[in-house]
Amino acid sequence: MNKLVKWLGMMLIVVSSAVSQAQEVLDRVAVIVNDGVVLESEIQQMLTQVKRNAEAQKLTLPADSVLRVQAIDRLVLRELQMQMARRVGIEVSDAQLQQALVTMAREAGATLDEMREDIEASGLSWQAYRENIRDEMVTGEVQRGAVQRRVYVSPQEVDNLTKVIEQMAEQETEYRLGHILVATPEGSTAEQIQKARDNADILLSRLRNGADFAQAAITSSSGSSALEGGDLGWMNINAMPTLFAEVVRGKEKDTLVGPLRSGVGFHILKVLDTRGVDRVEIVEYEARHILITPSIILSDARAKEMLDGYRQQLLAGEAEFADLAREHSADPGSAQQGGSLGWSDPEIFTPVFRDTIKTTPVGEVSEPFKTEFGWHIVEVLGTRVQDTTRASNQNRAYQMLFSRKYQEELENWQQEIRDQAYIEQVEL
Repeated sequence: MNKLVKWLGMMLIVVSSAVSQAQEVLDRVAVIVNDGVVLESEIQQMLTQVKRNAEAQKLTLPADSVLRVQAIDRLVLRELQMQMARRVGIEVSDAQLQQALVTMAREAGATLDEMREDIEASGLSWQAYRENIRDEMVTGEVQRGAVQRRVYVSPQEVDNLTKVIEQMAEQETEYRLGHILVATPEGSTAEQIQKARDNADILLSRLRNGADFAQAAITSSSGSSALEGGDLGWMNINAMPTLFAEVVRGKEKDTLVGPLRSGVGFHILKVLDTRGVDRVEIVEYEARHILITPSIILSDARAKEMLDGYRQQLLAGEAEFADLAREHSADPGSAQQGGSLGWSDPEIFTPVFRDTIKTTPVGEVSEPFKTEFGWHIVEVLGTRVQDTTRASNQNRAYQMLFSRKYQEELENWQQEIRDQAYIEQVEL
């Protein structure tokens, strides 16, 4: 059941519904979206799936009329993005889809067959599930293509944030946030803004008096995570929108914050949980190698034979590794350095090269082995434990800044494509 709940939840986050690929004959257009449509059956399928997931997680849901607004918004946005994908020719192959499904199953601690059995046991179509995962992969590509080019993170921003991270304790706190957005329409009047503020105040009062946050988010939030109970997942302070970070820092689990005013409305936050971040260390290896590359005039067997000969000379003390590398190695990057690769994280190398470095004792020369570049022998000169917190913090700083800006730009871009689209709900 736990795996099923995870997959159903994953599907809600990923595709928002298990929309049937074969519509019933008796169906109708519910929403016109440019030159495409959202069908009533799609809306009903989404509502059904939301209810199944809520039942599995023991959540209480509002009336269908409330859920329907959220479902239509998601389906319209998905249709707009799929239209863009078709225009630019973005597709996901069967092989790519299969690999994604295998990864999803592995992350849930199951095989693909077990995942399929659980999905079908819940009453869903495996084919529909597959195709909706494909659609989400496509829309993900559309989003990345449209939004990434709008995001710029400067070196100075990375440096400034890295310094901030380094000043924080090793047990830097991450927050799992719940989010409710009481939206204000673009160009709202003062009266409309005040009404939204009043609604947010009333909602916050109810939450402080014990109302369920997830149910309130599903019922009342206009945020992108509303159907997941407002759960934004785990975020570092520096990965949050600045507005959130300023008020969440230092708050304990179950703390409610808000309402917070932004350009899109009033936000209510709840700290669902907190956790720490550990120091980063890796084992680095100092190594050197000799590469012989087979060619038209040098057979594969002869390349290996040459390295066998060099290794025997080294073991017998008849030659120096650096001299052999300078004279014979086909790796221009290391040959003139006596084959030296310096101190390196072995994970940067190809799998065979990585594994050979890790398994060769310090001071010994490996047997010849082959990679896609040719035949090698490796000598491991030493190992050390390296504190890579600085490099890790720099990478984290970039990812945090990028994530923050990406989410902000994604929201802006999605609003833009809605505003530019022709959207009409068809009445019964």
